[in-house]
Amino acid sequence: MSKVAVAVKLRIKAGQRDAATEVIKPFLAVSEGEVGTLTYILHHDALDADVVWLYELYADQEASQAHMGSDAFKAFAKSLGDFVEGAPEFNFLTPIGGKGL
Repeated sequence: MSKVAVAVKLRIKAGQRDAATEVIKPFLAVSEGEVGTLTYILHHDALDADVVWLYELYADQEASQAHMGSDAFKAFAKSLGDFVEGAPEFNFLTPIGGKGL
């Protein structure tokens, strides 16, 4: 089964990016304990100060579903409620090849 990647765009309420980042950071550590989570990286958008991105790489679809169905993920989503404007934009990708894969 092939690896699964997800790029998630979160539009943050104006002026709240740093506060949202601090809320997100503890959940980055949670991914360290997820066996099938290979990469889980938070990014600040270089051009839009009100956007953050999460890049996620999973061993397979089951690992992706385990992450998104976990209690930690549900708590993460709930904790962002005060910071996110609109719905997150999930982009599901199938990695083909390249350095680091």
